[in-house]
Amino acid sequence: MPTLKHGRNDELLQCASSPSVGTDVVQEGEKPLSARTGPRPLPLFDKVRNFKGADQVRALGLYPYFRTISSAQDSEVIINGRKVLMLGSNSYLGLTNHPKIKEAAKAAIDRYGTGCAGSRFLNGSLDIHLQLEQALARLVKKEAALLYSTGFQVNLGVISALVGKGDFVLADKSDHASIVEGCQVSLGEFVRFAHKDMASLESRLQKIDPEAGKLIVVDGVFSMEGDIIQLPELCRLAEQYNAAVMVDDAHAIGVIGKNGSGTASHFGMTNEVQLIMGTFSKSLASLGGFIASDAQTIDYLKHNSRPLIFSASMSPANAAAVKAALDIMLSEPERIAQLWRNTERMQQGLVSLGFDLGASETPILPVYCRSLMTAFKLCKRLDEEGVFVNPVVSPAVPPGQELIRVSLMATHTASQIDFALDKFGKVGRELGLLV
Repeated sequence: MPTLKHGRNDELLQCASSPSVGTDVVQEGEKPLSARTGPRPLPLFDKVRNFKGADQVRALGLYPYFRTISSAQDSEVIINGRKVLMLGSNSYLGLTNHPKIKEAAKAAIDRYGTGCAGSRFLNGSLDIHLQLEQALARLVKKEAALLYSTGFQVNLGVISALVGKGDFVLADKSDHASIVEGCQVSLGEFVRFAHKDMASLESRLQKIDPEAGKLIVVDGVFSMEGDIIQLPELCRLAEQYNAAVMVDDAHAIGVIGKNGSGTASHFGMTNEVQLIMGTFSKSLASLGGFIASDAQTIDYLKHNSRPLIFSASMSPANAAAVKAALDIMLSEPERIAQLWRNTERMQQGLVSLGFDLGASETPILPVYCRSLMTAFKLCKRLDEEGVFVNPVVSPAVPPGQELIRVSLMATHTASQIDFALDKFGKVGRELGLLV
């Protein structure tokens, strides 16, 4: 749960710091703690006992997290026995309930069982893993690829393995948390630059020893803002200052580039990007992630990336699902075309209503509320009206930039989009977001 003490909401959502649960304050007539029986409170858990933000939002009836879905992730889902239009999923191609993908997963279980019982490094490498790695390398036009069990592990494992003592890693301030975590875990110096600000990036590069190792890591499509990194200018700076480039294509695979192959393809910059990362939990309808690069770099990561070496390998069913989803994506290009038609319809409709969508260029449409409580209220009211969306608050976005994240799928129908626009208009006027 993000911290909920920002601006005008301080008095409502402040984390309780006054003595209450979990403190050693002695009330009148009580024995001192030292005289009581039973275990003493552990200081480690003070932060746990003093965490009040989630309960405060629950008490207001606005808590928007961990909503339970009892159906497949599709354009419509079932929540509390009620059908709701899903506009909060990352399933851009709408493949999570595709019969061919489900059959592929079932067949993999029949052949390989349900798990690998070990890491890729030891007993967990299956032929299906190698086949998928080869297919992914072909997709993004790199020599080799390597699977990880989650997308978070890819960024954590690759950055921490490549950026060592004396090296520098530079990241956009809007990069995903997994990139930030990888940068912080690495032994190198972590440098951040302003969002998509190439002058800011260059000013940082100018201060670094030209002979030092440097890695620039960016999202291709930024997961909250929905905008695209200006890769040509970034790669020009990388070449000028002798830095390597890694692009996180979690939200770009299946969305931009030739056949949905991502950001480097979109700009024709594949040769200028040394590392391409992607995940399987968005367009590719499964779980896990990959890194693609030259064969020598992939071999190095196989033997030095701790999250890979010390984690169980990707399950057979997940790997088979990705391979089937990849085949469908490549054989049915009309899915990506439909995704973009849906995006245009929703984007134009929201703008016509008067909503601020920022600088979005993709099927991720941020509806800016710029107020924590307004974002929670908008999410709650839309849910009541039959539309599932996600509120995005600090630390995912800076305080004052709170938004509702709308994401389109290829399988949304025009009537579903129009239904959502009608509800956005109704609730937006009700909450004073629209005039």
